[in-house]
Amino acid sequence: MLNMTKVKTPKQMERHLKGIANHYRIEILLIISRKKSMTLEEIVDEIKANEKTLGAHTRSLHHAGLINKKYQGRFVNHSLSPYGKKFVNFLKSFQHG
Repeated sequence: MLNMTKVKTPKQMERHLKGIANHYRIEILLIISRKKSMTLEEIVDEIKANEKTLGAHTRSLHHAGLINKKYQGRFVNHSLSPYGKKFVNFLKSFQHG
């Protein structure tokens, strides 16, 4: 059976790479990877930064396809997407390399 894995274009890869091009975004990805799922309020408490700033960064990560958002009442839970998990693995190997 042939492997029919879709190869990403350079433009598609750029979207993901630009999605992590900020220290807050990298920190958000790493924190979510440890907790599995977090609300924006939990992320703010963990990072100790402005809620509006971190809200903008979670939107960018979601737009880049690196985190999922699940609405539960008045809260939004953030979790890593499959691509987000791949990027976290890369970030951790780069961090310790």
